[in-house]
Amino acid sequence: MDFTFSEEQQAAVEAAKAVFAGVAPDGVPSPALTAGAVADDFDRTLWTRLAEADLLSLLLDAEYGGAGLDPIALCLVLRESAKVLARVPLLESTAAAVAIQAHGTPELKEELLARAARGERVLTVAAHGRTGHDPAELAVVARREGDGTWVLDGIQTAVPWAYNADAVLVPAHTDDSGRAVLVLVSRTHEGVVLAEQISTTGERLTELRLESARIAQRYVLDAEGAWERLRLLLTTGMCALALGLGEGVLRMTSEYTSKREQFGHPVATFQAVAVQAADRYIDLRAMEATLWQAAWRISSGAAGALPAAGDVAAAKIWASEGVRRVVQTAQHLHGGFGADTDYSLHRYHAWAKHLELSLGPAAAHEEALGDLLAAHPLG
Repeated sequence: MDFTFSEEQQAAVEAAKAVFAGVAPDGVPSPALTAGAVADDFDRTLWTRLAEADLLSLLLDAEYGGAGLDPIALCLVLRESAKVLARVPLLESTAAAVAIQAHGTPELKEELLARAARGERVLTVAAHGRTGHDPAELAVVARREGDGTWVLDGIQTAVPWAYNADAVLVPAHTDDSGRAVLVLVSRTHEGVVLAEQISTTGERLTELRLESARIAQRYVLDAEGAWERLRLLLTTGMCALALGLGEGVLRMTSEYTSKREQFGHPVATFQAVAVQAADRYIDLRAMEATLWQAAWRISSGAAGALPAAGDVAAAKIWASEGVRRVVQTAQHLHGGFGADTDYSLHRYHAWAKHLELSLGPAAAHEEALGDLLAAHPLG
């Protein structure tokens, strides 16, 4: 394994840094970053800048205006976005576009992908199921009619950006064989009902209700393993977001403790402070190592003793536990400022809690990893 990033991947990072350099979560932020506020939309200005920098099309093929890169490049950009709490559906829209590129009909690809690459069409994914704990594909049932139309019934909860995206990619199970399919659903389609939910980040999530929604065959991705691959990409992207957020928080903590003085000395020079900061640095390095292992596995399809799902589960365990510990330590070392809702650290803590639980907390992935080990003994 060689985790040295390619020139193309490094170029994506530099482009991302240039775009996100103008985003200052600790300055005068957008409404959703203000404690207690709820934004009506994501950051459209930032979305346009990402499109202009060709960062919305990293994983798409050249025929759709993309760069043809791999999930590692996407994770590098997501890492930068989380350092400033960028309020854009970069992960969800990119992942949905990748699934459509891999499994969609030629007509659907022609209709959506080039426009998604230019930021003209925004996609999202319903990945949390009905309760946030059960498999997402079991929350909706898809029934195929004789004329080829699919009828969807069920509820997906905590769908991000659904009020503002043009379409939602919904996993569902078929009533005949139980296999999973992916269905692209417009939020304005007949039989689609949206109910508002608010996340810890202050963003609007959505309870997506499908009440005998009739969907044409061209919007159904019926391929073996399509949902599993999409779920792994989303989970790995969440790990990249957690890593970027954690790195941003540790940097804030380092700067604060270097300036804050007690007894005539910066508190960063106190042994108790230094040890806690060092422990969190170790957490971040473990999060980084497991992230790139997972991203490499899903990018290359390399074989291993365990399926790629094992590496993704390990990465999410570290991401969930690590980002929680990082923000908790940061709040402790900031003293009273750590609990001030007008201080930017409060917003990072809210986002960290959301990332910790999104697509399953550490305990859920520990259970999944245990099942994989039982099914694929390493000895």
